[in-house]
Amino acid sequence: MTLAIRKEILPNGLTLVTEEMPHVRSVCLGVWLRKGSRDESAAENGISHFIEHLVFKGTENRTAREIAQTIDRFGGNSDAFTGKEHTCFYAKVLDAHLGEAVDLLADIVLRPRFDAEEIEKERKVICEEIRMVEDSPDELLYDLFTETLWGGHPLGRPVQGTLASIAALDRDGILDYFRRCYRSENLVLAVAGNLSHDALAAKVSEAFAGLPSGNGSPAVEPPASRSRVLLREKKDLEQLHLCVGFPAFPQADARRWGGLLMNTVLGGSMSSRLFQAVREDRGLAYSVYSALHGFADTGCQILSLATAPGQAREALEVTLAEVAKIRRDPVSAEELADAKEHLKGNLLLGLESTSSRMSNLARQEITFGRQSTLDEVAADIDRVTVSEVQTLAETLFADGGATLTALGRVEEARLPTVPPEIG
Repeated sequence: MTLAIRKEILPNGLTLVTEEMPHVRSVCLGVWLRKGSRDESAAENGISHFIEHLVFKGTENRTAREIAQTIDRFGGNSDAFTGKEHTCFYAKVLDAHLGEAVDLLADIVLRPRFDAEEIEKERKVICEEIRMVEDSPDELLYDLFTETLWGGHPLGRPVQGTLASIAALDRDGILDYFRRCYRSENLVLAVAGNLSHDALAAKVSEAFAGLPSGNGSPAVEPPASRSRVLLREKKDLEQLHLCVGFPAFPQADARRWGGLLMNTVLGGSMSSRLFQAVREDRGLAYSVYSALHGFADTGCQILSLATAPGQAREALEVTLAEVAKIRRDPVSAEELADAKEHLKGNLLLGLESTSSRMSNLARQEITFGRQSTLDEVAADIDRVTVSEVQTLAETLFADGGATLTALGRVEEARLPTVPPEIG
């Protein structure tokens, strides 16, 4: 760990992780909650995302307008997002306004008003956001895929909830969930930029002094993956959107670098096998890619593309042929070397801003409980062998393990109605 990165557990149980970057004038700070949509019951689906919206609608000390004006006055920006396992509130400001930004974020996550009138207004906004996903094929396809793969488990539900679940949430339920989750052991404050750790720790201790202790809710059991097919007709789409996926390992699994390298060779870049076979050689799709998603106790490897309905079956067959090939034949030493350089380059280029460094601090703390240096990461990547990648491909792409989801004019696509086999 470099001397510029420091971690401290404050007296109230809040974790503070900082990276001092004296050569910049900005600071990015994020309050990360170790809770997301997977921590919700079926009746609560969407409540984490709802709360993420509501905390900006007024606190005990500030109106919604005053919250917006405070950030605008700094000349900075602030936003938030909710995922399946995390919720984050962040702000990027000039270093001179760091203390004020800490006060603002503390006010937002400790003292939201949850005004009844604002709840009803924001309920309408979120319902429009849910409808917007229906008009966004890529987002909708992923929601359909996770639901198909993980069924009724919370990881299989949409982060934003459904129209029915959002309509059923009331103020008492929102308050109860907030009080259960927004506690010291669930929060990580990650800060990167021109700062002094000791001075910031003192300020954070003061601003977050009222934070309740504990973690408030038990962990959710891991999901059981299912091999299924879901074909959803949506006639207003010009393209047929396809996602083929397989169960994978958790985010912190020791095999993660081998998995990421295999994914890079398969479909993680423009020179990848999928891009070359599906787009360059046959012209079947404009966009085709693969991705490895990791969570606390599970993961999934997905392959995704969009094509004309009449070409969908051929595109699927070409995609599965590449999966079969990488499972059957070891990647070449040259392919693996190129993938290693690509992956290391992406990691380095992705850490050139205070925002990305803040996010990296938080994710490493939440996932591993420690920070790995770039040298350590590079060494881990370089240690991966061809045989390790081959073993991973054989494990992930086992016969009968595929889940297929399609969205669009599926009647024209002649897609299989049972899970496809890998040749």
